[in-house]
Amino acid sequence: MKYLVTGGAGFIGSHLAATLAASGKDEVVVFDNFSTGNRSNLNNVDATIVEGDLRDPAALANAVQGVDTVFHHAALCSVAKSMEDPVTTHDVNTTGTLNLLEACRKNGVRRFVFASSSSVYGDSEALPKHEKLPTSPLSPYAISKLVGEHYCQVYWKAFGLETVALRYFNVFGPRQYPNSEYAAVIPRFVSAILQDRVPEVYGDGSQTRDFTYVENIVQANMAAATCAEAPGQIMNIACGGRFSLLELLDRLKRLLNKEFSPILHPWRVGDVRHSQASIERAQQVLNFSPRVDFNEGLRETVAWYKQALPANAQA
Repeated sequence: MKYLVTGGAGFIGSHLAATLAASGKDEVVVFDNFSTGNRSNLNNVDATIVEGDLRDPAALANAVQGVDTVFHHAALCSVAKSMEDPVTTHDVNTTGTLNLLEACRKNGVRRFVFASSSSVYGDSEALPKHEKLPTSPLSPYAISKLVGEHYCQVYWKAFGLETVALRYFNVFGPRQYPNSEYAAVIPRFVSAILQDRVPEVYGDGSQTRDFTYVENIVQANMAAATCAEAPGQIMNIACGGRFSLLELLDRLKRLLNKEFSPILHPWRVGDVRHSQASIERAQQVLNFSPRVDFNEGLRETVAWYKQALPANAQA
């Protein structure tokens, strides 16, 4: 079998590429423009690396040659950055996804697994969030993921390309780098604490998230690639719980044996206050049950940061 992972040098994509390649029986191709992905994430991963951009239809057409299944993870993933530069987010995430779907349609790809986001729900007060809820995106990033879902539905219904959309909830784990103002909250918090800096929180810390360890995301992608009932489906992928940022910080204090009080900043436009997933549909369709819970995933993640951050960057 031949697989293509777009964004395969990134955080989630590299974990997926490594799992796909681990059997030694399948051919894995990684497509990445390395704007945010890191080549070192693919060390010891037996994959062909193709450097290219989603905005280049010719590069995509070449990348999908002979591919059975595409896992589409390449994207600009920052809500905050999408608020500052909506046009680039649209070009990469929306037009880029359409370009890839069209390349798959023209070149006989069987299945297309799309990395969507819980951000499509917006700030709905309903908890847990299930797939039948109205969508109400609050940012250009969220809109781009919702449009990608709709394009997947069209390519399934109109063209017969087997598409599956997975809505991820707050993914975290090893290889999620903190060296950006747009970095996700767990890598920002952990790196700050390890460097004896005070973590900074936007809002009052009461906002909640369904933090999902990256291994669970890989597990769902592998199931979505083969499940006969998956085509045409949109499914939440998460653990089904929720923790506030203050609860997260309390756990990090214990894991890292540190004491501090976070610095609080005003709420950011586009941020969602509360998020928790219903994973019932994924359980029914994919037989999905998260293998790694929040506490175990956080322990694994902290251990990785202790090894990965330079010694002189830690207290």
